[in-house]
Amino acid sequence: MNPGDLVITKRASVGVPTGTYGLIVKSFMPHDWEKDGEKIHELQLIGTKGANRRYLARDLKVINASR
Repeated sequence: MNPGDLVITKRASVGVPTGTYGLIVKSFMPHDWEKDGEKIHELQLIGTKGANRRYLARDLKVINASR
């Protein structure tokens, strides 16, 4: 998963139901997580108001990857 990918959420969170579409704006990995290798992705969610949300890679499914 990379910035620019269209994704769908696989897990509900406060105010965001399962199956919400979003666009990955930024991806990063905290320094102390380098052993696990799981990234955190910041999403701009479609159809919701408010700031961008952060999700773990395991909670997202890629719908359309950017080139």
